[in-house]
Amino acid sequence: MISSYDAIIIGAGHNGLVTAGYLARAGWKVLVLERRHIVGGACVTEEVFPGYRVSTASYLVSLLQDKVVRELELPRYGYKVFPKDPAYFAPYPDGRYMFMYQDMARTCREIAKFSAKDAERYPAYEAYIERIARLIEPLFLQPPPQFPPQRLSDWLDPLRAGRTLLGLSNTQLADAIKLMTRSVQTILDEWFESDALKVALATDGVIGTNGGPHTPGTAYVLLHHVMGGVGGVRGLWGFVEGGMGAITQALAASAQAHGTDIRTDAPVARVMTRDDTATGVVLQNGSEFHANVVISNADPRRTFLQLVERNALPDEFVAQIESYQCEGTSFKINLGLGELPDYSAFPGTALGPQHRGTTHICPSMEYLERAWDDAKYGQPSTHPLLEITIPTAYDPTLAPDGKHIMGIFVQYAPYQLKDSTWADEKEGFVQRVLDILGAYAPNLPRAIEHVHALSPLDLEQEYGLTGGNIFHGALSLDQLFFMRPALGWARYATPIRNLYLCGSGAHPGGGVTGAPGHNAAMEILQKR
Repeated sequence: MISSYDAIIIGAGHNGLVTAGYLARAGWKVLVLERRHIVGGACVTEEVFPGYRVSTASYLVSLLQDKVVRELELPRYGYKVFPKDPAYFAPYPDGRYMFMYQDMARTCREIAKFSAKDAERYPAYEAYIERIARLIEPLFLQPPPQFPPQRLSDWLDPLRAGRTLLGLSNTQLADAIKLMTRSVQTILDEWFESDALKVALATDGVIGTNGGPHTPGTAYVLLHHVMGGVGGVRGLWGFVEGGMGAITQALAASAQAHGTDIRTDAPVARVMTRDDTATGVVLQNGSEFHANVVISNADPRRTFLQLVERNALPDEFVAQIESYQCEGTSFKINLGLGELPDYSAFPGTALGPQHRGTTHICPSMEYLERAWDDAKYGQPSTHPLLEITIPTAYDPTLAPDGKHIMGIFVQYAPYQLKDSTWADEKEGFVQRVLDILGAYAPNLPRAIEHVHALSPLDLEQEYGLTGGNIFHGALSLDQLFFMRPALGWARYATPIRNLYLCGSGAHPGGGVTGAPGHNAAMEILQKR
């Protein structure tokens, strides 16, 4: 049995597999070690109900970088995406509803039901977001500048990154700064008058975030969610054929085709070091594997506070990691349904447009802010935001004939509860969510045949997401770019020589992007 490798990667999440794919293509002998029985991390398809293949954690794709898809040949290994159309559906308590489509004219007609003025302005808003996204997006596949600079060459990196900014007008520069620093509420209030449109757009600014629509920095989270697209449409999301696990199965097959060794049920206990240099890993069963390079796909807190000996790290670095914000507020519910939801605002259990988009239960900006008010004081939201998807509307093979899967992403459910525990709260919170949804789709209670729920604590324990944070750490301004995960250590290397990060806790952050994995591989290959 081979026990010595060029590189060992801790964790077979999608970024770890991306890194493995690039290193293997460069001729490296690579070992990937995954603690679960299945590769994919939080990007998996699992049979949690008999005959159902469920995207248990992550549920839609948009941010996966085209460069990664192309260079790792993912379509060759089964990767295929169904673009959502309509992209969005929102029923309201008063019986009204709104759709948003791939087609701009159809979307504007829907918006006009709520505000003719907003319908006129919406194309300009989309163009505004597109301009800023095109400015920021190239930085996704580049390592951040070394800051503070340590060598003469480090002074050139900020200049390279700043070339684009030098070509901007004052207005363009101001727009970019606003979207990086302000709240999503502030941005949208400047553009629109209709609450229905504002809340449709604002949810992208709070999904997975410890903050409400008035929280500074949520405008960037909105921008982060449009750093990609499907079928050439900016910001459009889609369903993966075979569920989200088809992405990581394709990545694994791509890496294995070039010699990568992937082992599941292989939890790493610690990273071995000698003379401040990583030399390999020890599994929980005591097995040792040695490598020239060790790469962690785990989040920064798990990597440095659990897998590495404390005395191998500088005190200042440890202090930064200990203060790294990594608590989430997300809850996921997966349902097996005997029939599709029959929304009072748009009736029908036959497959229709109301089932094909992402459905939001969040009738107003005030509703969204009040949902956050509960969470910021350590309580699960009394009336949470629900983001609902039905992947079987596009891929019926995921469930038995005539059955459907519904995924509900719930915001807000704080990891740390003030006066209770998730063991006490979980069942009641699930029922609360189902009751809220049942008020919009009265047939839902009798349609539910299976329930699978993941609290923030479950996300941590089952998928290794410290604090239940789906982004491996908050996407706040002080944890982005050259500050992610720590000042002076944003280029994937760490204070321990030959130990690197490749996961979402590194630049550019969370989501199924493949960008951290790509960038880490490029940095490692360049240095060696």
